[in-house]
Amino acid sequence: METKHKRTIIQWLKRVSAVLAVAMWGYVIFIISQDPAPFAKQVPYCMGSTMLIFGILTGIYKGLEYWEAQLDKGVS
Repeated sequence: METKHKRTIIQWLKRVSAVLAVAMWGYVIFIISQDPAPFAKQVPYCMGSTMLIFGILTGIYKGLEYWEAQLDKGVS
């Protein structure tokens, strides 16, 4: 594949992964909020799931940026 095509793929992968992460986060928060436990008991689960989901998104994003930087160097 040529470099321009790979850059387009990287941009779309970034967008799709961000949308999926936000959708997954919203779903998890919704499921946690349906629990009859008081809010104080739900907070650790909300914080933990938020940190985990967006931590994974950050890793994916950094990997895609690394791939993009390799394209700048001319390494396939």
